[in-house]
Amino acid sequence: MPATLDTSLRQGTDALGAALNLDPRESRLDAQILLCHALQQPRSWLAAHDRDPFLPEQAAAFSALLQRRLQGEPIAYILGEREFYSLAFKVTPAVLIPRPETELLVELALERLPADDSVRVLDLGTGSGAVAVTLALHRPLAKVIAVDQSSTALEVARENSQRLGAGNLSLIQSDWYSALNGEKFNLIVSNPPYIAAADPHLTQGDVRFEPASALASGEDGLDDIRTIIQGATAHLKSNGWLLFEHGYDQAAACRKLLAQAGFKQVTSCADLAGIERVSYGLWAS
Repeated sequence: MPATLDTSLRQGTDALGAALNLDPRESRLDAQILLCHALQQPRSWLAAHDRDPFLPEQAAAFSALLQRRLQGEPIAYILGEREFYSLAFKVTPAVLIPRPETELLVELALERLPADDSVRVLDLGTGSGAVAVTLALHRPLAKVIAVDQSSTALEVARENSQRLGAGNLSLIQSDWYSALNGEKFNLIVSNPPYIAAADPHLTQGDVRFEPASALASGEDGLDDIRTIIQGATAHLKSNGWLLFEHGYDQAAACRKLLAQAGFKQVTSCADLAGIERVSYGLWAS
């Protein structure tokens, strides 16, 4: 009797759970996503077709995807895309995978960007362009500039920008502010590297597949944040905002750095998990 989709799904679920130490719900979800990608069908389709025979070519496609996940490769890299702020972004191993908690950074930025004004926005270290593209689409009158030192990352961001129609977004290769020639902005936003270079998590789980340059930042994880804060004082217009994401235990240190640099209304905001994830300040001089 030929294998069915349900049988193959259960086998994939068990294999993922054992290899990656996932709980049953996580491993089943991963297996469902990979199976649906192999079949080119939505997950809702599976419920009505779980007893369908699993054709050899379908089994081969599913097996190839499953083997990649069993090695720990993130689902987003296997599929080549990740949803962020209800938009589908292309991702490759050249860019950090957009994460749900970064949506807080976007929400806080949008609250400070009037919809009826041609404000200037800078996204530092844009990676896939998820933050910059989202801001550009939600504030079509704004002029958004996104920079990254990686030309490969910028190609991914450019593809996302073009595919999603962010016509008010410009991309520049730059090591933070180096190529901006004194330009000033109403708002600067960044999801920079903020993990300590010796953190053992960098060699574990999904993170080990992501670009280290987008993750690690010096002995305490704050080197790039220091650079961003210091440079922002020369690139913000009066009453401009600087907002950036940081690690779960870095909020107090980030507030101190912002205050020392002369920012006002310094605040940290928690994500849905209650973790202070984003800090910001107003440049009033």
